Amino acid sequence: MGHRTDQGTRNRRRRSRTALAVLTAAVVGVAGCDAVGGDSQGPSGSGTGQARPSPKPAPVWDTSPGSVAAVGDSITRGFDACTVLSDCPEVSWATGTRADVNSLAVRLLGKQAVRRSWNHAVTGARMADLAGQMTRAAAHRPQLVAVMVGANDACRSTTSAMTSVADFRAQFESAMRTLRAKLPKAQVYVASIPDLKRLWSEGRTNPLGKQVWKLGICPSMLGDADALDAAATLRRNTVEQRVEDYNEVLRAVCAKDRRCRTDGGAVHAYRFGTEQLSHWDWFHPSVNGQARLAEIAYRAVTAKSG
Repeated sequence: MGHRTDQGTRNRRRRSRTALAVLTAAVVGVAGCDAVGGDSQGPSGSGTGQARPSPKPAPVWDTSPGSVAAVGDSITRGFDACTVLSDCPEVSWATGTRADVNSLAVRLLGKQAVRRSWNHAVTGARMADLAGQMTRAAAHRPQLVAVMVGANDACRSTTSAMTSVADFRAQFESAMRTLRAKLPKAQVYVASIPDLKRLWSEGRTNPLGKQVWKLGICPSMLGDADALDAAATLRRNTVEQRVEDYNEVLRAVCAKDRRCRTDGGAVHAYRFGTEQLSHWDWFHPSVNGQARLAEIAYRAVTAKSG
């Protein structure tokens, strides 16, 4: 009798321990759900709690934007490329439609370039004018904004009249803020400023070009084109240094914006020859020169990394 009683007691204890184990497992299971996500459901069809692979993030830079707006100065307007002292936007490196230029817009958009590109550059514009141009360009909601500006900040009546580097930086930052307030996700391509001193050294070999220069084209660099004395050399070197400083500003400000890339100094480094210079003023790009600028821009925009 006593033996049966002890055996029954042990059986009841075993059943109690088994029930406690089952209850404990259930509680831990519920707590485990909370620990990995509260009330959210796990991956469908999975009982292991393994996380679903994260989708691959889209690249920040799109190498095939669907629309282009251009801002800047006379170079982007095709000034002196077709006729003397006149704009010729149809040969613009950025948005031109002529086949012999094969502009950035045409390379990116093909036949859609006519409808999906806009040129808001203005001959004579300086960096201080860029914010206003950005506002006008943003109205089209372009996927890419192409920028080439700064030469006129150095091309002043005297070197003392050139835009200071600090002002140039503040104005470019203001222009970028203006664009970002309206188009936070638009891409921006920034071309470097050409080597103005090289343009002087190439163009001064042409008598017609030097006569046109006297009309007031970039006097800080092109004035007294044949003078090689110390004062003239210092003046040109001062302009050259200012352009280099401007290009560093363009690079540094652009680098702070994840959707902005420059040409890496390619336009400044490009060795324009007489074939690439306007045969009206021997300073602005010719049609051939505009095509070379388009090539540089296209390589930069379509590169896998900036």
